[in-house]
Amino acid sequence: MKIPASMPRLKDFCHPRETIAYAVWAYHRFALSTADVEDLLAERGVIVSRETIRLWVNRFGAHCRNAKSAKRFLKRLIAQFGAPRVVVTDKLRSYFKPIRDLPPNADHRAHKGLNNRIEGSHRPTRKREKIMGRFKSPRQGQRFLATHDQINTTFRPRRYRMATISYRHSRSDGFHLWTDYALEMTA
Repeated sequence: MKIPASMPRLKDFCHPRETIAYAVWAYHRFALSTADVEDLLAERGVIVSRETIRLWVNRFGAHCRNAKSAKRFLKRLIAQFGAPRVVVTDKLRSYFKPIRDLPPNADHRAHKGLNNRIEGSHRPTRKREKIMGRFKSPRQGQRFLATHDQINTTFRPRRYRMATISYRHSRSDGFHLWTDYALEMTA
């Protein structure tokens, strides 16, 4: 993701808003660590530290799920579609007050899994995948771990033993190696 310099930037930030939004989204959506988000951005050509990502997440990710934004969102939905009969949310406490105040007679169901129809529909498939994912023998497990270890050390050098610039160089070398391997496999 080589981002052109012409994209708008947030005030007092040197990275474009799309980069910041992508980092915060990836952190929350896939439950990644800041190191994983750093690696995702580095693979796309954006060099940023873990600490910067942590600051972005604290600044821009915290206000997505508070009572004020929930109230504003709910007002917009009610204006567009009318008052609902039932509102299903997860168990976040900041949703309770706006839902109690805005739609007058709506039934509020707060449950972790009720709102996720897609995962519910895939439950038998996920169960089968989980069963098939187990290793059948110690030999099969060892074969997987031997391959995984080689790939993992390519992308995750021991960071605690090197300086930041050395870590970034070794990580970019790992990306180049992986690209070369992928090209060899397709040829």
